[in-house]
Amino acid sequence: MEGRAAEDVFKDFRGRRAGLIKALTTDVRKFYDKCDPANENLCLYGLPNGSWELNLPVDEVPPELPEPALGINFSRDGMPEENWVSLIAVHSDSWLIAVAFYFGARFSFDKNERMRLFRMINDLPTIFEVVTGNAKQSKDQSGNHNSSRSKSGGVKTKASKRSPPPPPPPPREESESGDDDGEEDEGQGEFCGVCGESDDGEEEFWIWCDTCERWFHGKCVKITPARAEHIKHYKCPSCCGANKKHRA
Repeated sequence: MEGRAAEDVFKDFRGRRAGLIKALTTDVRKFYDKCDPANENLCLYGLPNGSWELNLPVDEVPPELPEPALGINFSRDGMPEENWVSLIAVHSDSWLIAVAFYFGARFSFDKNERMRLFRMINDLPTIFEVVTGNAKQSKDQSGNHNSSRSKSGGVKTKASKRSPPPPPPPPREESESGDDDGEEDEGQGEFCGVCGESDDGEEEFWIWCDTCERWFHGKCVKITPARAEHIKHYKCPSCCGANKKHRA
């Protein structure tokens, strides 16, 4: 890690989180296949560069970083896939927090710096929320988004496919005021079902999955506006993977 401030630890957190979300959403078929119960104890690692890997736990004791949940592959065939993925998401959230505050302890963060780090982390939806489609969305927000996603017989208009959700307020990590009022969540927009990020204020192409009813950045699911023009019913990678499994 280059720096030793809360922002540096948060950058590491976001990179690892993005990798874990990718493993449990867009790469879930690849991830599932790699978690063969016949293998040894496997751990799911999120890496700072936004990628993920399945690997054996490190040999040294104590390890350089806190270790993820051990042996996740052993329970793969012992429960429904959806429940298994959700359980790994919960453990991944716990691991991310452990790693972030491990760095906080190593860098001697004081109470205020730890609070700043936690607030930055807490502004993002958890991996569990992203995987289950429950990323911070109030009832009022649901109504607003539904009104903008005009549906006719299950077919969305072209305008709704290219219209991003309303931009959220500026990221809280840019503010050091320390104010913590509960009204901020009410102003946040939709979150991408892959990366878990909301609109960054720039015009960006989003697409709506007609199956799981979630928004996705076009770049996260590799769909361009031109390609979306020819799609009547879009299914995200996770829904396509689930359908393939059921057909098998």
